Amino acid sequence: MADQTVVGKVGHVTGAIGPGRLGEVMIPIRGGSEAYHARATEPAETISVGSRIVVVEYFPPRTVLVTPM
Repeated sequence: MADQTVVGKVGHVTGAIGPGRLGEVMIPIRGGSEAYHARATEPAETISVGSRIVVVEYFPPRTVLVTPM
């Protein structure tokens, strides 16, 4: 059941995250990878495609707050 937890997972950005923009990240979960909408923890921060991220907070059903590694 621990594989179903989203907070603390490391993933990567597949759609750029920027100020006022919702991005996309892929997170390993339930034996595969799933896409989630993502916002940066710092509102003015930009995170580019391919960057590794850590999930800080989860907002059901599919939005996460992330910070770059």
